[in-house]
Parts: sequence; structure tokens; C-alpha cells
Amino acid sequence: MTAPEWVPVREELREEEPYGAPQLDVPVQLNTNENPYGPSAAAARDIAEEVFRAATSLNRYPDREATDLRNALAAYLGHGLTVENVWAANGSNEVMQQILQAFGGPGRTALSFAPTYSMYPEYARNTHTRWVEGMRRDDFSIDADAAVALIAAEKPDVVFLASPNNPTGTTIDPAELRAIVEAAPGVVVVDEAYAEFRRSGTPTALELLPEFPKLLVTRTMSKAFAFAGGRLGYVAAEPAIIDVLRVVRLPYHLSAVSQAAAIAALRHADGLLAQVDALRATRDDLAAWLEGEGFDVAASDANFILFGTFEDRHATWQALLDRGVLIREVGPVGWLRVSIGTPDEMEAFKQALKEVAR
Repeated sequence: MTAPEWVPVREELREEEPYGAPQLDVPVQLNTNENPYGPSAAAARDIAEEVFRAATSLNRYPDREATDLRNALAAYLGHGLTVENVWAANGSNEVMQQILQAFGGPGRTALSFAPTYSMYPEYARNTHTRWVEGMRRDDFSIDADAAVALIAAEKPDVVFLASPNNPTGTTIDPAELRAIVEAAPGVVVVDEAYAEFRRSGTPTALELLPEFPKLLVTRTMSKAFAFAGGRLGYVAAEPAIIDVLRVVRLPYHLSAVSQAAAIAALRHADGLLAQVDALRATRDDLAAWLEGEGFDVAASDANFILFGTFEDRHATWQALLDRGVLIREVGPVGWLRVSIGTPDEMEAFKQALKEVAR
């Protein structure tokens, strides 16, 4: 997309394309890391009833502090967190944007380590925040010594660390995370959008919150909660950090409908998360199968797998699409990412990939 000259857009946006994975109507959609299992009938009914109750007072503005929702999110997270430690918004995307509105901006710097979530530099661009990118190792882990050196040189106001990382699925080693947090002069954001899919024994950055007051841990209900259509993300941090995010949020940014639906979904956390173990097992089985077929596979703690390598990954992506299987062309050159789906979807992907590989 190129904006016409008569459109008085900011020049750095004139040649930009809107973010988004392809939304195509194909039989097997494995490109956006959605949970393939929707809410149960009981959860859906409860959500619908809560939304109905909210609808009877839609003539009134919603609770702009989303207090009941934040209480429910704090209870879900545990770790001694209270409503003062939690903030919620329309997906973790809006949370990230609010973080850069509060801690980034003109004359300030945000930093991360590539390959990582492709939206981070766009958040920086949109908030006039200078963007700096370090590089991960060949296995997509972070070299703590190199990271600390880059932080010392660039003095970032915000550091983004996705763990599990998107698109690689890899987590950050706790010792490396500690070294980065200790070195960072500004805030450090650990993006745990896929945290519920971590392998057993993989810690969460929530454990470090009491020790590091400038640490923020973001989560989402989109993935494990099968709530992608509900658009609900949240962050846990010190109350003073949360208060700053409240300053930059738009008035009534979370609708009454969104709050009601999310509160109801949280009541069904056990049921909604019941499929997480099955998805983890399917992920591990698929990783072993891909390795057995001769592919390189990134170690994943998420609900997707990055695999490769391909001389022409776009041709492979297109050949899979031609067979009704949509995956994601994202991340390092030569690699592709596939979301974990149902057993039938995984079988369709395997058969299509075998045909393409031949």
C-alpha cells in the first residue's frame, strides 16, 4: 500500500502495509496460533448470559477501571497479585502500545532481540520510539553477555522479551532474564502470551515481580483460553507502573461487553484450559515427526512450531496452501511456522507437507 501524495500522512507511514496474517477460507487454518478448541457449551452459555446482562445497561459507560475483571485476572495469576498489580486492555497488543505511550516516545529507545514478534517495531514506530534490535543465537536463545553489552551501549527505556518467543517458541533462560533485568535502566517487558503452553518446569517471569519493580509481565486470553475473538490482554506489574498505564489509556477503553465476557470466561478457566495438555502433547509429537522427516525444528514452549529450512519457503507455503493447508510465512529466512491444531488438522498438514517435500 502506498498512500497517494495528497494524503497528508506521516512520511514514515506512506509506504507501510497494515499488519496481519492472511485470512483465507481454507479447510486447515494453522497460521495465527489460535486455540483450535472453542469454549464448551457451558462456558459459551455463561458468557452469553453475562453479555446479556451487560447489554441491558449499554446506555451507560462501562467501569473505566475494569475493577471486577482485574480482580478476576489477579486471582487467576496468583503469585500474591492483587487488583492494583493488574491492568487489562483490548488484547496484549493494546497493552504493549500503552507501555510505549507511557515509557517510550520521542527521544526514547525500545529494544528487543530478533527474530521476535514482528509487531514490536511497529508499536515503536507508532509511538515515535527509537527501535534497536539485537540478534539471537542460531538456536534462537539470547546471549546474555551480548544482551547486557547492547543494553549498556543503547540505554533502552523499554526492553521487550517474548517468552515463549514468537515466532520461534523458545523461552528465555531464567539466569539470562535476571541478567537483562538487572542491566536495563528502564522497564523490561516479558511477553508471556503463550505462557500456559510452557513445558513442565519452565518458570514464569511472574516469580520475579517482587524482586524487580520495573519488570512487567504481559499475558493474553487469546491463546490458551480460546478467547481470540474476545480481545483481552493484560499485564502484571508494580502498582506504580499500573498507575502510569492508567494515565495513557483511552477513556472507557474496555467495553462492558468485553469485561463481562472475560469475567465469565475466567470462571471457566479449568475447562477452557483443559485442552492445553493435549495441545502440548500434539506439539511435541509434531516436533518429533518433523525431525524424523529431516527438518530443523526450534524447541517450542508455545502452541506452534518453527521449522525449516527451505531454499524457497514461499514456494513451500504456497504449495501447502494449494493443498488446503494455511501456515505462516514469518520469521527468519527459510523457516515456516505452523500452529498446533486438532489431530485431524495435524494429519492433513503432515500429508500435505510430505507431498510438497517429495
